[in-house]
Amino acid sequence: MMENSTESEEGGEFWLSIADMMSGLMVVFLFIAISYMIDVARQRDQTRQAAVLWNETHGMIYEDLRSEFAEDLPKWHASLDSVTLSVRFMEPEVFFTVGSAFVKPEFRRILDDFFPRYLRTIRGRADVVEEIRIEGHTSSEGPTENPYFYNMRLSQERTRAVLEYCLSLPILDSTSRQWAQDKLTANGLSSSRLVLRNGEEDRIGSRRVEFRVRTNAEQRLVEIIEVSR
Repeated sequence: MMENSTESEEGGEFWLSIADMMSGLMVVFLFIAISYMIDVARQRDQTRQAAVLWNETHGMIYEDLRSEFAEDLPKWHASLDSVTLSVRFMEPEVFFTVGSAFVKPEFRRILDDFFPRYLRTIRGRADVVEEIRIEGHTSSEGPTENPYFYNMRLSQERTRAVLEYCLSLPILDSTSRQWAQDKLTANGLSSSRLVLRNGEEDRIGSRRVEFRVRTNAEQRLVEIIEVSR
């Protein structure tokens, strides 16, 4: 009778130890789940804050540019994009001599008026400006068998010519010129970003020059996305 009692007690201790182990595992899993939930919530909050920052930053710059150039954009045949913060010049006959990077006098006169004011406006948000991109875009047409590479070289030469002309303007003081030099880049994009109308290439609309602001809010979003992967 005593032996049965001893076996029963030993069996009870065995099952009790299993129950303790399972309880311990449940606590571990609970802590893991809570930690995961906290990380997800923290990541969500960071993403929300970055998105709010992006919207606020872009909204401020857009309003600054719109206020400065609203009356001038129509006469320049230009537009302002609220998403990309691009001032887009869309009158290709005014820009360059055909097949060359020579900036025509008509476009120079526009740049004489536009660029100093543009720079002054953007410098008002200097703490969030990462880069000012001068982008050159072409249509898919060209005089060679592979127009893309021909237009890549041409668009790069043209954006460099625009950059050099803007930085050489005598109205710029040394501080403004140095700041612009640190931020400006010339980007020839050939026909990689065509303008389409009803699914068809708009060849005239595709030939354009853009001044585009890239902010550090965009970089913050990229960093959060990279961390969350």
